[in-house]
Amino acid sequence: QLQLVESGGGLVQPGGSLRLSCTASGFPLSRAAIGWFRQAPGKEREGVSCMNRFGDRTYYTDSLKGRFTISRDNAKNTMYLQMNSLQPEDTAVYFCAADSSPRFTTVHAMCTMSRELGMDYWGNGTQVTVTS
Repeated sequence: QLQLVESGGGLVQPGGSLRLSCTASGFPLSRAAIGWFRQAPGKEREGVSCMNRFGDRTYYTDSLKGRFTISRDNAKNTMYLQMNSLQPEDTAVYFCAADSSPRFTTVHAMCTMSRELGMDYWGNGTQVTVTS
């Protein structure tokens, strides 16, 4: 069964940190570009960060200002999103994604054009709530 399963979400105070994990099963993550997306209440889903399959190209949405870091461990078939200095506006459901097709030519495209071009795999999402 091909799937992505996220973990690591939860409740955190402003200024705190969380690390999200996403483990793939049924396909090798090493052959896929990966990404993290989020959807806040009443807002459209947005691309947070994306990485190519080789790990040498990354994209971050401007609003993150260096607070988030995407990474991957192909040996564990797992991707991560380290989130630091969390703010209430980071509250959202976070989704991991992976794509092995040639539909995205850049990591920027993967993070910004998934609605138009599709995505091979999506996780079910994990809630992150930042509140005092």
